[in-house]
Amino acid sequence: MSEKKEVLFADGIYFKRNENAPEFVVGKVKFKVDEAIKTLKEFQSDGWLSVDIKQSKSGNYYVEVDTWKPEGGFKKKENDTPVTENDTPVTETTEELPF
Repeated sequence: MSEKKEVLFADGIYFKRNENAPEFVVGKVKFKVDEAIKTLKEFQSDGWLSVDIKQSKSGNYYVEVDTWKPEGGFKKKENDTPVTENDTPVTETTEELPF
């Protein structure tokens, strides 16, 4: 049986889903600044902090610090351009925005 890992809540960072919002609105992220800064400083790695938005068994959403790191560390891109999961550079565009 696998060992349960400790859940590290991202204090000061909150997610709320609004079922009455338009389809293109996933939810709202709120930051309690003092708590969020403490969380960011405590768990950051190389200036970054990844979090997962999860849903509890009771249906409530929560924000958890993602502590996963690849074996051998992260590989930095030459131009350090943000990329998506499929390794496509993120560029600003208004073509697909719903407004």
